[in-house]
Amino acid sequence: MFRAALKSLLGRKVRLLMSTFAIVIGVSFVVGTLVFSDTLSRSFTALMASTVGDVVVRPENTDAAAEPTTRTVDSGLVDSLEGVEGAARVDGNVTAFGVYVVGKDGKLIGGSGPPSIGGNWTEAPAGHDLEGMDVIAGRAPEKAGEVMLDSNTAGEGGYVIGQDVTIVTATDRGSLTAELVGVIGFPEGGSLNGATFTAFDTRTAQDLFLDGKDAFSDIWVTAEPGTSQEDLAAAVGEALPDGVEAVTGDEAADEAASAIQEAVGFLTTFLLIFAGISLVVGAFLIVNTFSILVAQRSRELALLRALGASKKQVTRSVLLEALLLGLLGSTIGLGLGVLLAIGIRTLFAQFGLDLSGQPLIMAPKTVLAAYAVGVVVTMGAAFFPARRTSKIAPVQAMRDDIAMPESSLRRRMLIGVVLIVGGGVALAAGLTDSVPRPLYFVGGGILAILLGVASASPVISHPLLAAAAWTYSRLFGSIGTLAGQNSLRNPRRTTATSSALMIGLSLACTMAIVGDSAKASVDKTIEENFVGDYVVSSLVGQSFSTQVGRQMAEVPGVESVWAQRFAISQMGGEGQGIGAAEPATMRDGFAIDMVEGDVADLVDDTVVVDESHAEEEDLSLGEDVTFRLADGEHEMEVVGIYAENPILFFPIVTTPQTLVDAGHQDSDNFLIIDTDDRAGVQAALDAVVEKSPVVTVKDQRGFAAEQREPIDQLVLMIFALLGLALLIAVLGIVNTLALSIIERTREVGLLRAIGVSRAQLRRMVTLESVVIAVLGAVLGVVLGIGFGIALMHSLREEGLEVISVPVGQLAVFLVVSVVIGVLAALLPARRAAKLDVLRAIGAE
Repeated sequence: MFRAALKSLLGRKVRLLMSTFAIVIGVSFVVGTLVFSDTLSRSFTALMASTVGDVVVRPENTDAAAEPTTRTVDSGLVDSLEGVEGAARVDGNVTAFGVYVVGKDGKLIGGSGPPSIGGNWTEAPAGHDLEGMDVIAGRAPEKAGEVMLDSNTAGEGGYVIGQDVTIVTATDRGSLTAELVGVIGFPEGGSLNGATFTAFDTRTAQDLFLDGKDAFSDIWVTAEPGTSQEDLAAAVGEALPDGVEAVTGDEAADEAASAIQEAVGFLTTFLLIFAGISLVVGAFLIVNTFSILVAQRSRELALLRALGASKKQVTRSVLLEALLLGLLGSTIGLGLGVLLAIGIRTLFAQFGLDLSGQPLIMAPKTVLAAYAVGVVVTMGAAFFPARRTSKIAPVQAMRDDIAMPESSLRRRMLIGVVLIVGGGVALAAGLTDSVPRPLYFVGGGILAILLGVASASPVISHPLLAAAAWTYSRLFGSIGTLAGQNSLRNPRRTTATSSALMIGLSLACTMAIVGDSAKASVDKTIEENFVGDYVVSSLVGQSFSTQVGRQMAEVPGVESVWAQRFAISQMGGEGQGIGAAEPATMRDGFAIDMVEGDVADLVDDTVVVDESHAEEEDLSLGEDVTFRLADGEHEMEVVGIYAENPILFFPIVTTPQTLVDAGHQDSDNFLIIDTDDRAGVQAALDAVVEKSPVVTVKDQRGFAAEQREPIDQLVLMIFALLGLALLIAVLGIVNTLALSIIERTREVGLLRAIGVSRAQLRRMVTLESVVIAVLGAVLGVVLGIGFGIALMHSLREEGLEVISVPVGQLAVFLVVSVVIGVLAALLPARRAAKLDVLRAIGAE
């Protein structure tokens, strides 16, 4: 039986290729996702390890995961620590975020996602003598007016040594110009993962980022050979004053890397979800492929049964073929997955996460996952067709036509109904947040419904297939009748192929509705709550200099400027954004409606809280809440509760001075401008930020467009990933049709013999393909509308009150499905038309 199975595989090379293809696609997506995720994780770990010293001296209660603060350590510590036993050298560092480089074309470089970092340049080595950044061209800056850039930033900005670079900071200095005197990078390979780094001499960096104080953000102590980081940290710690701590470089790197990996961990989950989608779609393709293959070999298997092979032996022979195909497909998928990982890396580079300098990581777990997925899914997919065929009596299997038992369809219908009902219950529970981890219930419910519809589709799709057959016979005559009958002949095969397309399109339609509804909700919220005449904010969501607001207040026609700033804090062990604004700004600029308390009571180290947040956290007037800010924990009294206000971006608000005193940067995030409607005011406001492309001035329409842009980007990214699943579905249609032509070789030959032309044959195969594509599209669009509306209904409490169904976009999906059907049929139809008539008639 082993030799028979092996000869069966090798004897039909086209069938072998088509079967393996289905496995390769599914495995490659899983491998690509895992390779990218491991590369992402390793790159941040390596980057953090190369950007800390052996020992880091910093202010106590510093969170290495947070952005640099204005808290400092005295520069005198550099000299005093040089005498510590085991210290080879001591270097002071100045570090700041929100330091943007403007390219020669006037466009901002970076800023979207990875940070834009500025600071002083030192030649301090990284911990464990690891390779860090080094000067790769030119020299280090020596005085004010000189600067170095990392190689990626210099290249993207079009700068060469000797040219003036435009730099924008979030400090009072605002924008400045400096001569590029050097370029830094990783000589042996590596990158900043999309971040930018602008380096000044130490005195200039202190003037820019530390208000001229002779101090440092932190100090690196480099260990002498033979001295461990732990021993050096202990020795350094004994020489430090109160309020300053020493931690090992490994500890500081782990803190920063863990925080970054947690922040971008959603990417891994995000990609693995799409890998799962791809796998489910691929499983349909594999099941369908093996169903056709086993049906094609029914006569061969029957002959084996007649020669004495048992049912188990027949089943095992098919599973053996599946094992060999799974191994072959997994091996090819492993290689293709690396190419896919490169594609994913390129995709995310467009959104600011640039890993182009990092080598791809092929971990052992990825190899194991590739073979586990490929082999297990393939053998599981092959088991049911093999088991079904083994139940057919040898004499019955030798007939040309084997009908599928009606009980099989009834059983599939029953299983489908159970899955649909169970999935609906799980989805409803997840959407109402009545269960722990509701997203798992939502995802599981959607998957169950999709599988349920796929299982029951041979029955529920019969009316559509019958209608298509009737339509074809009226429009295309006898060829249309043949195409319609072929679709109805094996509804399980037709619907299994269309189910792959259904899954991809249903998720695409869901995201189209979610995206369109989110944008409509944003438009409605802004229209109802927009205050002032203009909004000033950062293009990349970061802070900007308070100088912008002061200069705009002096513009003729501007009556008032209302500022708001943000910080990320910790509350109850979880990240919590906190806003800051002056009481007068909240009362007159943002027009907040106080439910309890008075906004005038908002003073330093107190907060006012959004009504819904107060209800969620069970907060009441006069109660103390604990936050972890840049300098540690703060207890703040709740002095007011206000009604929901979309202008306040976070549900907890304190005073700006509270954040400044805690070590957060003295910069703004959001301005509202009131004017006297004088003509030319916006032009004057634009002139204020002309040299700072990071800051934009918008009226209501422009602000709404800016808020919609991130939604469009997210939906576009999801569509790009879903496009791969849809590609699998399209290739599945090609695969099914091609295998179907092989299976119906004799039938095709007879049709040609009785006078059917090549063009008519191609038309027949194309019509069959269109039926499959349209069936999948209709089911997918209907399910997608249901999922999209359900999801948006559940998000009404989150402020997404508008449910918008993009009818035009969904109609495009349906039209595209017809195009997909036509294109998918090109190769199978061409092959059918090329078959030799006599050989086809004589085929077994």
